[in-house]
Amino acid sequence: MNAENPPQHQDRQPGRESEMHPAPKYAPRYPGSGRLAGKVAIITGGDSGIGRAVAVLFAREGAKIAIGYLDEEEDAQETKKSVEAEGSEALLVRGDVGDKEFCTRFVENAVEAFGKVDILVNNAAEQHVRDDLSAVPEEAMQRVFQTNIYGYFYMVQAALERMKPGGRIINTASVVAYRGHPELIDYAMTKGAIVALTRSLATRLADKRILVNAVAPGPIWTPLIPASFDAEKVAEFGTDTPLGRPGQPNEVAPAYLLLASEDGSYITGQTIHVNGGSLPSS
Repeated sequence: MNAENPPQHQDRQPGRESEMHPAPKYAPRYPGSGRLAGKVAIITGGDSGIGRAVAVLFAREGAKIAIGYLDEEEDAQETKKSVEAEGSEALLVRGDVGDKEFCTRFVENAVEAFGKVDILVNNAAEQHVRDDLSAVPEEAMQRVFQTNIYGYFYMVQAALERMKPGGRIINTASVVAYRGHPELIDYAMTKGAIVALTRSLATRLADKRILVNAVAPGPIWTPLIPASFDAEKVAEFGTDTPLGRPGQPNEVAPAYLLLASEDGSYITGQTIHVNGGSLPSS
């Protein structure tokens, strides 16, 4: 058992960061250096977990942040407060990324508020444990694809209308795209599709000087975990990694900063693995 994360479970997705104990660590660990000064970033699933950590880190580095979330109002307000505490501005946009009209509106709202879009972080996701594959309703599997891959594509379509050369698209994949997962079959399928989307967009948009990359986290302590697994599995979460623990959101966020900033100006079509030493199979 991981003593840092006691048994706990949440009965609905998306999970609530405000109900987790201990709370995930999202605060940046170093002073900012202006690496995103003057930039505008859109982050789906930016209310909690990795999305919140990325939002606050980008804000510390000078970016204005548009935060998309489904219905986690308390978490979203906390993220907005944290972004503003960094001296930046935050826009909250509530809605479902599986709805193409919402994705279009999300981007337009960001442009209305901040004048442009420089960075798109596709991060919103859902996952469900599938104990009996024969009993998975068609609608349930479609819902996972609607959120995890259609939503990414819809956001890309909307953002490209506004993104200029030098823009960045960063997709959240997962170690399960490379290793698979016996209980998260449809989730793993979508994460594999995200890797393919990333590579394809990178070649498609290279001549426009828009860079497209992904981050593939391993076990990270976010609301998705207690919202997906039973209390016993939550207590064991991340202990099978070489580092023997789950990662924290603020240990993943710097990978997104690398890809969003000029430090990543010669990186496209790649996936950065942040997983505590759990080597992907390829």
